[in-house]
Amino acid sequence: MNTEYIKHILESVKRGETSVEQAMESLKNLPYSDLGYAKVDHHRQIRRGYPEVIFCAGKTPEHVRGIVENMLPHGENILATRASEDAFEEVKSICPTAEYNKLGRTITIRQKEISFTTSYIAIVTAGTSDIPIAEEAAVTAEIFGNRTERVFDVGVAGIHRLYDKLDILRGAKVLVVIAGMEGALPSVVGGLVDKPVIAVPTSIGYGAAFNGLAALLGMLTSCTSGIGVVNIDNGFGAAYLASMINKL
Repeated sequence: MNTEYIKHILESVKRGETSVEQAMESLKNLPYSDLGYAKVDHHRQIRRGYPEVIFCAGKTPEHVRGIVENMLPHGENILATRASEDAFEEVKSICPTAEYNKLGRTITIRQKEISFTTSYIAIVTAGTSDIPIAEEAAVTAEIFGNRTERVFDVGVAGIHRLYDKLDILRGAKVLVVIAGMEGALPSVVGGLVDKPVIAVPTSIGYGAAFNGLAALLGMLTSCTSGIGVVNIDNGFGAAYLASMINKL
């Protein structure tokens, strides 16, 4: 948190490594840092409970590196989503401990120990093609301190595969269920568990799937109660909400 950053600045002044003027300049940037191309919100952790997450799509690799470089001194764990390998290489050049999940397209930097919940979030996919969105969700949930259980490729075309995992599904505190095509899996899972289900439509499917729109509409019109729906391919948003529920 920012208290750790303030402590770091004050200790640096005491040791004579930083002048009072330099310390004051650093403290000016506590609420946010204006980099010109980005205003990095350092108070997000205080307001929301989680630090700002970097959405990399549309940003140049240099922009991503600059934002990460600005966030590092504050000591928080860092998550970047929709990151290219080029962006990761830029980040790796300033932070060798950065990790890249190629499937989920996430960059993570762990600067402080994560205390994981005893309860867990189940991350469930209808098909193997949905795994990239599931990985984005799982990485997000884990860096926010949640245990996760992955259950992949249990869609309605082979429903017996789902029944073999009922103990994992029913043991979760909240479930993120990810499906493309017609998006039927969240309705099925919702009818089998007594926990909240967050449905994620994916842009997987043939022409009439309309890049996930068919799955989205199917999930929105589900007859199963207790299902909430996030936007198409939004594994991050689903995991963020699931983390808030899991920590209630």
